[in-house]
Order: sequence, then structure tokens, then C-alpha cells
Amino acid sequence: MPETIERVPIKLKVNGKSRAVSVEPRTLLVELLREGLDLTGTHVGCDTTYCGACTVLMNGAAVKSCTIYAVQADDAEIVTVEGLEIDGQLHPIQKAFGESYGLQCGYCTPGLLLSTYQLLSSNKQPNDKEIRKAIAGNTCRCTGYQNIFKAIRLAAQNTKGT
Repeated sequence: MPETIERVPIKLKVNGKSRAVSVEPRTLLVELLREGLDLTGTHVGCDTTYCGACTVLMNGAAVKSCTIYAVQADDAEIVTVEGLEIDGQLHPIQKAFGESYGLQCGYCTPGLLLSTYQLLSSNKQPNDKEIRKAIAGNTCRCTGYQNIFKAIRLAAQNTKGT
């Protein structure tokens, strides 16, 4: 007979909504988001923090949700790619990626969007070196990155006042 694992109650705010859930201690944050809260924009890529497809913001910092336990997010504020929209409209960063062709297959895009959001939250006019550093934890296998850099520069222009 399989051993029963006791669940742990946690509270967190996800995309502005307070959530109270109970999870097994071994549940990863990405699993809670995707399977428990049906926020499937956060992708599972490598399970080793290499690719960055699972990047979310936790208390304002970009983190890899595939290597953080959900219990570590107790009392945290989480923003996923779904949380970037504003009143049903795409965020200027999302628009910039579309307008600049900064995505192809889209698998890495949520992580890149959130890493860009974190960057532009603290640096409204990043230079290319700062952009490279900010997205260094996100791997894209399709684009060659040039349009991603163009998208981030456009997003910086479009979010100056926000």
C-alpha cells in the first residue's frame, strides 16, 4: 500500500488573487501553477533551471518555478505570464514581442516576458549589456535572439511612463 503524504496548507497571491491551497511538500511551484491553479502559461522545459521556460515573478524577482517547492511560496506574491495582461489587454511588453517578431514557437516566451518585466521594473532604459544579463537565464532555440533584443528595446520605449 502506498504511503500517504500529508498535505501542507499554504497561502499565496497569484496574479493579484489570494489563494489558499494544500500541497504535498514535494510539489514544485510550477506544478501548483499548471496543475493546481490551471495557469498553463508557465512552461516546463528542462526541470534543471537551464531553459527558463518556467520563469515567474516571486515577490518581484524572476525565479525558476521548476526548482522551487510550492511551500517555499507560502505568503509570497506570484506573477505568471497570465498576470501581465491589463484589463484584458496585452501588456506593452507582450505587444512589443509580437510587433518585433521576438517569438517563434513561443515555448520560451513566457519566461522571457517575465524576465523583461523584472528588468524594466527597475531599469526603464537598459542598454544591450543589461538586456543580455537580464535574460541570460532564458534559452531560446528558435529566434537567434536579435528580435528578442529588438522587442525588449521597443518594450522599454513603450513602458517609459508605467
